[in-house]
Amino acid sequence: MPEKPEVMTVARKLKNHLVGREFKSVEIFHDNIVSYPTVEEFKEKIKNKKIIDITTRGKWIVFDLENDYLLVHLRMEGKFFYRTSKDIREKHEHVIFTLDHGEELRYHDVRKFGKMVLISKKEAPDHKPFSELGLEFWDSELTDSYLKEYYKKKSLPIKSVLLDQSIITGIGNIYADEILYRSHISPLRSANRLTKKNRSDIILYTREVLNEAIDAGGTTIRSYTSEEGVHGLFQQQLKVHGKKGEPCPNCGANILKIQVGGRGTYYCPKCQKTK
Repeated sequence: MPEKPEVMTVARKLKNHLVGREFKSVEIFHDNIVSYPTVEEFKEKIKNKKIIDITTRGKWIVFDLENDYLLVHLRMEGKFFYRTSKDIREKHEHVIFTLDHGEELRYHDVRKFGKMVLISKKEAPDHKPFSELGLEFWDSELTDSYLKEYYKKKSLPIKSVLLDQSIITGIGNIYADEILYRSHISPLRSANRLTKKNRSDIILYTREVLNEAIDAGGTTIRSYTSEEGVHGLFQQQLKVHGKKGEPCPNCGANILKIQVGGRGTYYCPKCQKTK
């Protein structure tokens, strides 16, 4: 599943091509991709909407339109492609936005897990998904005090808590492993047992890891590619994720793979001790 760096990479590519243009209309071939409003309302409200900006919120791509936001979550395999009206629709192209000048923006999703929400800017702050998302990794309010307040109530392993999008949004499985490795924190350690230094390290390395991944265009894990011409290179810089049995770059101990909260988790048992 694409995480924050992949989503930001896709958003930047889309922004370069689409800002200032208009969605003239939309065709929807799989209704479940539209989470809100109804499909008919979605089709009507998107007509002739100018694209002012394209940003992200957590793992959502945010199309800033006139009076509305179009939010897109790519989930496992969602992708965008540019086509023309003359191009034959492929099997897994489930949403087709008609742009100006006869071009089309097509949403391709083999598994059909992706989601789209079209919501007015006025109601957005109190509406899902905005209302459920925590701070962005770059937010100045992401401080030790902020994490301490949330973590003191959490006895779950810190690996699971890092994936909680209501605290810090945008961190997924791959980057959680890398953040904890650089922080020298075991993924099994309870969040409410972290020290002030642990929390400060999590903030520091969350920013470091995600910024490095953004600069590299994200990762390409399994079959995921973010958009035509976009292939993440950060997988070449991963220290522990996917490295089961390989030597730790820091101490030489073998990297282990365990399950934490149902998620495959990689860590160094020597560098990341539970206590």
